[in-house]
Amino acid sequence: MVGRQAMSLAAGLLLALVSAAALNYGFYLQHTASGELPALSLRHPAASLAALFTSGRWVAGFAGGLAGWALYIVALGLAPISLVQAASAGGVGLLALLVRAGGARLPARDTMAVIASVLGLLLLGLSLAGGVSHGALPGWGPPLAWIVGSALAAAVAAGPAGALLRPGAGLAVAAGLLYAAGDVSTKAAVSGISPVIAFAVLLPACHGLAFVCLQLAFQRGPALATAGVSTLLTNLLPILAGLTVFAEHMPGGLAGVLRGAGFACVVLGAALLARPGAGQQPPGSRPPAVSRPWRRGPAAR
Repeated sequence: MVGRQAMSLAAGLLLALVSAAALNYGFYLQHTASGELPALSLRHPAASLAALFTSGRWVAGFAGGLAGWALYIVALGLAPISLVQAASAGGVGLLALLVRAGGARLPARDTMAVIASVLGLLLLGLSLAGGVSHGALPGWGPPLAWIVGSALAAAVAAGPAGALLRPGAGLAVAAGLLYAAGDVSTKAAVSGISPVIAFAVLLPACHGLAFVCLQLAFQRGPALATAGVSTLLTNLLPILAGLTVFAEHMPGGLAGVLRGAGFACVVLGAALLARPGAGQQPPGSRPPAVSRPWRRGPAAR
């Protein structure tokens, strides 16, 4: 039994890593494609969607993201949400490599954020030796309360709190909160807690709003301050939900220390990426999209 559980955890962790690679590569493609598109606007939803889905690079990134999300759901069925999300958080390292490969220079604080996040992944992987224990699964009330609270926090992040963060980071925080809420509803569904409500109502609503926030963020800030922040929060918050909502217990001894340190590193990485003054917009990044008028036609692309 112990050997089977260890194999399940290892398989879930591997799928989570592959999922993170697909998701972050997809985000990178979408971010680079957004620099060639007209300014996206909530006032022109049809034109904005048309601009996205007629961009070959953006569509390729979107398809990669969907593939990563499918692998993520499979991983959730094999391992606890806290470990799946922690493994996925390491995808920010791949995102940083892609940004560097694209010719952009990473500010020192962004580099520190990536190192902290990847270190957190390594520590969490080492903590697997302590296993994972569960209490009784909750009813629908705790997951629903988490999702509603996340939606309210996202509204604050996308609005007044956004002015306190790097360009685009407020919208990225909102996207991360909403994607994480969708992941909590997914975990509730695969755990047998009201799967119809979770998949048919809450998951589409959370991911739909998160999609809008993230695409707007892409045109307002660099990749790590947008996709990076969103990725880290998307993975960090369900880890906390696993401990508070889904009754997952921290292991004791050294494994517990490693897991706690890993969580702390992921938090630090997200904070460094979102904090204002962390390099602002690196060379080659686009200006805020809000300053550009909506343009139509092939010339705008």
